[in-house]
Amino acid sequence: MIAPLARLLVLALLLAAGPAGATELVLSLSKPRVTITSSFTGDSIVLFGVIEPGADAPTDVTYDVVISARGPNESFVTWRKERRFGLWTNGDSRTFVAAPSYLAVLSNRPPAQIAAPDILRQEQAGFAQNRLLQRLGTDYADVVPGDPFRQAFLRVKQTQGLYLERTDAVEFLAPRVFRAAIPLPGIAPVGRYDVVVKLFANGDMLKRGATTLDVAKVDFEQAVATAAQDHAWLYGIVTALGALMVGFIGNLVFRRD
Repeated sequence: MIAPLARLLVLALLLAAGPAGATELVLSLSKPRVTITSSFTGDSIVLFGVIEPGADAPTDVTYDVVISARGPNESFVTWRKERRFGLWTNGDSRTFVAAPSYLAVLSNRPPAQIAAPDILRQEQAGFAQNRLLQRLGTDYADVVPGDPFRQAFLRVKQTQGLYLERTDAVEFLAPRVFRAAIPLPGIAPVGRYDVVVKLFANGDMLKRGATTLDVAKVDFEQAVATAAQDHAWLYGIVTALGALMVGFIGNLVFRRD
């Protein structure tokens, strides 16, 4: 954890030695790539940040930070259960389009205390402020936070550990140096994660910075995942034949004469 922070401070000093300009954000991850193996149970990636104020920045500024880490987009269908003829069955449904497969919103205090609601909504700064598009007939739209389909979608994702909000996760190590741990569960989707940092000062949006994190499978897991994606029919046939073979061998081993 020390090396990324040391590199970050050196870069911040170099920026400070250069021409004065607008406020800058210098970001660094403890590791930019996470590899998933069969024994992967989760990980925690630390994001370090340094704020380099511009020449016209006020001296009495109070900084706030909101971090959003978003995994690869996916579609997700949420169903409403209905009771018919004494049985619970799937009724109406909504499809969430291009929703992040992983979403972590981290801040140093509750977003409601950082800026006005319209600013938070515009910047998607906060868990409830993130837009989740639904397919409504032939249209696509975001809905109010209390929408039952949205709430059901969020409950599923939060139960899986793929969606989370922590309002005390950003720690200021110094007035202009901060860090935050981004937790990845064991079922973290593979792909590129976009990590966006939004800097607020006295209630106003001041600066936006971004970096990326790659989550990838390796070795046998990667080969299986690639085969399942690129050769779905062949993968299905091989899987079915493998299951039949295991069943046949089990029958030979455990059968009673």
